[in-house]
Amino acid sequence: MRHAESHRMHRIGWLRAAVLGANDGLISTASLVVGVAASAVDKPAVLIAGVAGIVAGAMSMATGEYVSVSSQSDTENADLERERRELEEQPELELRELSFIYQKRGLTPDLADQVAQQLTEHDALGAHARDELGINEMTSANPIQAAIASAAAFTVGAILPILVAWLSARNAIVPGVAAATLIALATLGVISARLGGAPVLRPTLRVTIWGVLAMAFTYGVGLLFNVNVG
Repeated sequence: MRHAESHRMHRIGWLRAAVLGANDGLISTASLVVGVAASAVDKPAVLIAGVAGIVAGAMSMATGEYVSVSSQSDTENADLERERRELEEQPELELRELSFIYQKRGLTPDLADQVAQQLTEHDALGAHARDELGINEMTSANPIQAAIASAAAFTVGAILPILVAWLSARNAIVPGVAAATLIALATLGVISARLGGAPVLRPTLRVTIWGVLAMAFTYGVGLLFNVNVG
């Protein structure tokens, strides 16, 4: 009978990028809106600044994720190519290396030799990628996926403070955006913790506290550059 288990490691790539993007979208756009609104400019200027922040932030997130994950992917590919050459040039040494890895994990030398031999015959490069280099399908870098997930999540997160600012009266933008953003951050913390199978309280408090600090600092900056509009 097959034992059914539910693991979440397959989500780690897109979940990391999505959570990072949504958090950044919420916090950076809300902070921008709160800071600009605190400077006493009119409501259209606040909205324009917020929309510009969405476009710039989404492109920045996509670019940053793509470059970062591409670098990881390049490193993985270089390691795999080097391993492929070593398997061709010195297969016996690579077989002993694989056996030694299994021995360190608790197998007896004879059993480790058998396992290494069978896995090598089945897929030598795959065995070394997984057990020597730590590269597998669930954790391997996917630059396009990370970039799209990050930019999309940033945009989704950033829309909320802009929408609240648009619907609020001019003098209610700051408290409205701050309250909505903190609620959304707490909700996002709960959702990401549930998706990742982690405890809820710590990630929720973490994102909420950082959101408070970000908005407080930008609000202070806006007050420093207060503009009196006639």
